[in-house]
Amino acid sequence: ALWHFHYKKNPIPQRIVHGTTIEILRTIFPSIIPMFIAIPSFALLYSMDEVVVDPAITIKAIGHQWYRTYEYSDYNSSDEQSLTFDSYTIPEDDPELGQSRLLEVDNRV
Repeated sequence: ALWHFHYKKNPIPQRIVHGTTIEILRTIFPSIIPMFIAIPSFALLYSMDEVVVDPAITIKAIGHQWYRTYEYSDYNSSDEQSLTFDSYTIPEDDPELGQSRLLEVDNRV
């Protein structure tokens, strides 16, 4: 670049301030490429969305700070309370052989 724009070769420098065409192309083409990726991705995402009409079981899981509460409401009539139980996180020092160290609970679902 120094040799090409040397002052002896170019005594009167050319004033190129804006390259409007190249700026438009450099803006539009990079924005078109993600659209070519996104449109088929959204079509695939929404075509895979399955709606289960009649599930075999419904579990409501509520996460608290140190434990989780699970609620099964499928197996009772409307006047009874649903089956609920709490599952507490086991401390890291107490896992038995075969249990994972992180996020292990006393009652698995």
